[in-house]
Amino acid sequence: MSDTKTEILVVTSKVKEYVKKKGDDMRCSATVLEKLSELIREECDRAIEIAKNEKCKTLMDRHFFK
Repeated sequence: MSDTKTEILVVTSKVKEYVKKKGDDMRCSATVLEKLSELIREECDRAIEIAKNEKCKTLMDRHFFK
């Protein structure tokens, strides 16, 4: 099983495709994917705590960015 603290949480090909299209053929390094995964983990952790405080069993969009 992968380590949840280092596992890439984004679809690499989709991110690279997006950057290439939006960035006029720009490329992205592997560290970009690591940083995006770190940001996702941090936001999920915050949202999970908010959901727990609300006694929710389902994480919802409203739990993010409060």
